[in-house]
Formats: sequence, structure tokens, C-alpha cells
Amino acid sequence: MKRQNERIDAHLARCGVNRRDFLGFCSRLMVAAPFGLALTDRMTPEAVAATLSEARRPSVIWLHFQDCTGCSETLLRTSQPDLADLLFHVISLDYHETLMAASGHAAEKALHEAMDANDGNFICVVEGSIPEKDDGIYMTLAGKPAIKVLEEVGQRAGAIVAIGSCASWGGVPSSGDNPTGAQGVDRFIRTKPLVNIPGCPPNPYVLLGVILEWARYGTLPDLDMQKRPKFAFDRVIHEHCPRRPHFDAGRFAKAFGDDGHRQGWCLYELGCKGPDTHAACSTRHFNEIEDVWPIGIGAPCVGCTEKHLAFKVPIFEPIPIHNATPPETYPPVASPQGTVTPLATGLVGIGVGAVAGAAFVASRSFSAESGDTSVPKDKQNDGDEES
Repeated sequence: MKRQNERIDAHLARCGVNRRDFLGFCSRLMVAAPFGLALTDRMTPEAVAATLSEARRPSVIWLHFQDCTGCSETLLRTSQPDLADLLFHVISLDYHETLMAASGHAAEKALHEAMDANDGNFICVVEGSIPEKDDGIYMTLAGKPAIKVLEEVGQRAGAIVAIGSCASWGGVPSSGDNPTGAQGVDRFIRTKPLVNIPGCPPNPYVLLGVILEWARYGTLPDLDMQKRPKFAFDRVIHEHCPRRPHFDAGRFAKAFGDDGHRQGWCLYELGCKGPDTHAACSTRHFNEIEDVWPIGIGAPCVGCTEKHLAFKVPIFEPIPIHNATPPETYPPVASPQGTVTPLATGLVGIGVGAVAGAAFVASRSFSAESGDTSVPKDKQNDGDEES
């Protein structure tokens, strides 16, 4: 049986949230709204409220595979809205092994009830990589190999979100020899709309923006070639890095703790992958605290959102720079001063004299044409002497 959840505004009203509190809730939600609600041209609590009035609380089923639970941890750190508002008012988190109280048979029952009630309409969020070997040696859930669980749940979802680098393309478990055959979600599910939100961990508001767009419009945001939402992955960190001026000026920290490092110089030579890493870390920091992101605390970017960098290139190994280089020259602060030769001085004098003479002749000619018959004072004096 399919079921549609309540609209968000109706759910808030039923929970006793009045209009004033609803607008306050929307003001907190404005942090995520520009991502998924297309309101950047009129960002007010009233605009967010009007948009949310049309949205229904989406059912979310969250699956765990080969992961460290770091992506769930970042979800717990949201504050605009906080976790309580997120879970109880924005989405209906119907299954999450880490956060739910049920376990064992009760948890398995909750999973199937959520799938039956929202068949074809729920969002399946996948955390962690999936071991491709399906014999159950490396991972089983309720007695089933992980790959079978993913196929069983994912094929009944309306859309799938691969949260974190592990779910996006294998992450840490896929590095090196990869004995489990760890792969990303799109290796196994190709018939459903899918969004990759890589990061270790990713920013939780990117996930919230994707879910809100699905809840309001039934669509997913524009994606790049790696199936990442463009609103969060359209630029490299280097473009908005606070240390970019030092890069342009050629000031690089050479070792952790040296003078350049303490003064906030560029970390490129210490292995920073920012010039080749598409992410919004430099503009949207974690936990709503200024500078809480790798470069903000003095650590180089490791490129965790890039499949060709994350957990493949050593952390402290510099990478080739493709599209960003320091300028070769800079405008001079003061123009260089040369010497003046006697010949130049003479030529300037001749030019000034010529201009002055021309001006005198022109003034006499103008006086004659205008009928000025007055006698200059010097001529008046000469006449008096003659008389």
C-alpha cells in the first residue's frame, strides 16, 4: 500500500507549531533552502514558508554498509534546523540503524513496513561502500549479503542518495588492494535516479537541500558528470580559499609549524588538493563554526570529494595544477624614474617657448578683431614724456 506523508506545514500545525514558530523554523532552514528550493532571489522566511507549504515530508530509509558512521555523525551536527526539527518536522526518517531504538527482528520489521507504506516514493540514503563479493564473507544484514539488501531496497526507492565518498565510489575500503571488492552504489543500481554526495564526511546541508527539492518538486538537482549536485560541487575549493592570495603571491608553507604555516600561507606544497577538488567546504564550514574545515584549521585538503584523488594520492604529496597559476608579473607600485638629458631639456624649452609665443600672437589678434582701441599703459607713459 502506498501512502503520502503529510505536508510539512500541516504536520507542524498538528504538532502544535504556530505561525510565528513556523516562520522561525523557516528562518533556520534558510541555511539549506538556497540549495534545494531555488529561492536565492527572494530569501526570506516567508518565501521559504510558502515553498514548504507545498512540500510533503519525504520518507527516508538510511542503509549502512562498509562505513565508519561519519556521514551519520555529520547529520547529527546540523543546527539550522537542528536534528530534532530535521527528523520530526522536515523528513520522516523511517529506518536508520544507528539512530533507531529498535534492533534485530523489530528493526527488520520497521524496514519492510516503511518500504511497503512508501513503495516507489521513499528516498534511500546509502552510507558506506558495498562489497561486490556476494557470498556474505565480508558483510551480511539480517542473514543476507550486503549487495542483496541494497538491490532489494534500492529497486523500490523513488531516488537514491549515496552519502559520503565510500557510497559514492568506494572510498577508504576501495583503496589499495581492496579485498572486499568495495564499490559505490551506482555500480549496482542503474535504473533509479541517483545523486552522489561525496566527502569524508560531506556537508549535511547538501543532503538536506537534495531531499527538500525531491520533497517539493519530485525532482533532483542538476548534476555534474560524477552525479554530484552542481549547487555544491560546481567550483574547486581553490577559487574561494582564504589562503588564495598567498598562492598568487608565491608564499607557501614549507613545513607544519614554520613561520609561513603560522602566518596562514598557502598549503599547496604541503600536499593541499584544493586546486583540483570540487566542494563547498571553503564557503560552507562545518557545525556552523567559522574555519571548521581542513584548511581552516591549518591542514591541507585531501581531495576527499574526488574519485581520482581521495585515498589514492598520498595526503602530503602535491598534485599538478591545471587551471590555476600565480601571475607571472604584477603591476608596479611605483613607475621607474629615468634621467633627464640636456638635449631633452632644450627641446622642452623650445616647445614651451613656441606655445607661449603662439598664445601671445593669438591674444593680440583677438584684441584687434574685437575693436579694442585702448592704448596700453606703457604706450600712455611714452606719450606723456614726448609731450
